[in-house]
Amino acid sequence: MSFTYAQLKSAIQDYTENTETSFVNNLPIFIRQAEERILKNVQLSLFRKNVTSTFASGNRLFAAPADFLAPFSLSYVDASGDHQFLEFKDPSFVQTFHPKPATTGSPRFYAVFDIDNFIIGPTPDSNYATEIHYFYRPTSLTAGAESGTTWLSENAEIAMLYGSLIEAYTYMKGEPDLTALYEKRFGEALVALKMFGEAKEVNDEFMTGKVVRPKQ
Repeated sequence: MSFTYAQLKSAIQDYTENTETSFVNNLPIFIRQAEERILKNVQLSLFRKNVTSTFASGNRLFAAPADFLAPFSLSYVDASGDHQFLEFKDPSFVQTFHPKPATTGSPRFYAVFDIDNFIIGPTPDSNYATEIHYFYRPTSLTAGAESGTTWLSENAEIAMLYGSLIEAYTYMKGEPDLTALYEKRFGEALVALKMFGEAKEVNDEFMTGKVVRPKQ
């Protein structure tokens, strides 16, 4: 079983028995919120990506990819052609370790500085070629056509349905007992998805990598 965008919207309306205009207009929001909860709670290896870029010499900030969620690794190519991997730290550590941004050197540490940037320490002393391996946010089901699907709508349809129903029923200020039932079914679906994504897919952290989640 899988859902197209149109089918999932229809299922939400059928379960809630609600076709009121403002409710229907908010269906894309319910679906996106469900997707966000799934992505923030389950590590799936297919949502990893590698992107190459360049450190800017003299600039301690390094732009994060637009679809970035959490880092796995960040490396640069040194003058000898070797990949040097940076250690992930808290921003305060990086700034304490290297308090003078104008002083440059070979980068050793990185941290999530804000929603758009990493902070590098020491400040890069050259325009090093970089490679970042990270957990990314896939395109939402709501961004496609009515007949469109995504990996989540095809392979995590139970989580998508009940995650969306939780948001929809919260919007409706529905009965707590039914909300609790939807939460239970959603939780069960997440456990099954975690078993697939974090147990069955991942066999060796050294070989496959381990996600580093920034502090919330």
